[in-house]
Amino acid sequence: MSKQKTGFKEQFQALKNLPRFLRMVWDTHKGMTAGNVFLRIIKSVIPLLMLYVGKEIIDEVIGLMPGGSGGDMQYLWLMVGLELGLAVISDIINRWITLLDSLLGDLFANHTSVLLIQHAASLDLYQFEDADFYDKLERARRQTVGRTILMSQVLAQFQDLITILFLSIGLIAFSPWLILLLIVAVIPSFLGESHFNHRSYSLTRNWTPQRRELDYLRYIGASDVTAKEVKIFNLADFLANRFKSVSDEYYEANRKLAIKRYLWGVSLSALGTLSYYGAYVFIVLQTVSGAITVGTLTFLAGSFSKMRSMLQAMMKRFTQIADGALYLQDLFDFLEIVPNIKSPNNPVTIPQPIQRGFTFENVGFKYPGSEKWALRGVSFHLNAGEKMALVGENGAGKTTLVKLLARLYEPSEGRILLDGVDLRQYGLKELRTAIGIIFQDYVRFQMKAMENIAVGQIDEVANMELIEGAAQKSLAHPVVEELPEQYDQILGKRFANGVELSGGQWQKVALARAYMRNAQLLILDEPTAALDARAEHEVFQRFADLIQGKSAVLISHRFSTVRMADRILFLEKGRRKELGSHDELLAQGGQYAELFHLQAQGYM
Repeated sequence: MSKQKTGFKEQFQALKNLPRFLRMVWDTHKGMTAGNVFLRIIKSVIPLLMLYVGKEIIDEVIGLMPGGSGGDMQYLWLMVGLELGLAVISDIINRWITLLDSLLGDLFANHTSVLLIQHAASLDLYQFEDADFYDKLERARRQTVGRTILMSQVLAQFQDLITILFLSIGLIAFSPWLILLLIVAVIPSFLGESHFNHRSYSLTRNWTPQRRELDYLRYIGASDVTAKEVKIFNLADFLANRFKSVSDEYYEANRKLAIKRYLWGVSLSALGTLSYYGAYVFIVLQTVSGAITVGTLTFLAGSFSKMRSMLQAMMKRFTQIADGALYLQDLFDFLEIVPNIKSPNNPVTIPQPIQRGFTFENVGFKYPGSEKWALRGVSFHLNAGEKMALVGENGAGKTTLVKLLARLYEPSEGRILLDGVDLRQYGLKELRTAIGIIFQDYVRFQMKAMENIAVGQIDEVANMELIEGAAQKSLAHPVVEELPEQYDQILGKRFANGVELSGGQWQKVALARAYMRNAQLLILDEPTAALDARAEHEVFQRFADLIQGKSAVLISHRFSTVRMADRILFLEKGRRKELGSHDELLAQGGQYAELFHLQAQGYM
């Protein structure tokens, strides 16, 4: 496992992320952000006022005591009342700040989550098939919630800095040496915290793949999706032992770091404590000698103690802020990933309707990082209104071809035309709206039945007439009608009162998505593979009848089904092998004919 180390240079460089981060906080809610800052400025003055009022109270009490120099009882009670008022105001402001931090933090987490979802949707499909990309996505996803505390830390740092500036005026006026002692008291601890925060960040970042594996093991070890296989194959011990092995290794690495951090923290903290009491002894001696009053003693001792604790908090918080800024870089890195497949600046309008159809011209495609061609030298024309079937063994390139057709992938060589215009000249959203695809591995959304259907044209989610019409076409309507809450029924068992469907029922719901949109090209990529041959044939026959006048691409391993297509494209190892109608291919006596007869014998 490669190790990524960070040091003080990286810590300070990471602070450059804060302006962008604060702009995001400001954009989340300007009113709450401004109110939070205003309240913290007021709060920052209160500690100095409290210490000064306390000094005045002590000096007045000593003056009024027998043998004292005299004092003013009315002034004493005024100071006591002022201290009470400051305490009440401080408590109110603290609670108000906490409320704003909580509300603003929740809004910020929601805001960044929305940004993450929207940006992820804009990226290329092949990027989601890369392990390094998933590491970046996982780290970014953790920042949408984990970094909300950073907002409070930055604002608290700003507040404490103002307080320390006020408190330092009194210490400098009395003795500048106290400031030097203060620096000795806090700098070593700051350096230690900075070092170990970096070590912790490096450990977390370097173990991202392992943490993803742990999350995956938790999921497959306790999920309704995997429960059958876990039980039937007795995988519980294997998964538990695998989880324990990886988690123990991570725990051991973290344990060693935690112990070192503790030992160094104790030593450096002791040095700071000695420095504080050195300053305290100096102030006491000055009081005994009569150089300052007892009230001034409490003011200076309180100021020094307060500044020490606040500086320590600031130094520790600084390392946490820098640490958070490093983690924040993970979010920004992900948001800066750009897709290669984009809409042109001046897109061509999709023809309504399509006149000539789609043309593949010597199209080849290689997956990023692979030397193997998934498709190579593929040329053919899909006429407007034509039904074409794609046939071939697993890995022949059928699904890759339809993904290129929908511009989910970009050809590595050659080009794809729609009515004679390169697909890259059309707007992505408009192109994909004109194409409807149902894949074999369609998603079973744990949502309402109506929403599961409406994902085919999600902007029509409130159009129940269209949804029910699509369900009737796919034969999902009778299935939904039998559910307790019908179209409002939650599907799947993840949420309360959810109902699980059978495989065949899910397929009918998924097929309804294809009928939701008024697409000019419809593609079925083996979505009925779990059905028997007769049922699949009936589904495809109904599909062909319902989309008269539109183009369609059908993928199936069953030759008895694909024979209904106008033409059949036979792919082998990513290349065009044969193309023609079912009768034409049988007459050629080629590989399609051979495989057709072999499969037909299986049904005899």
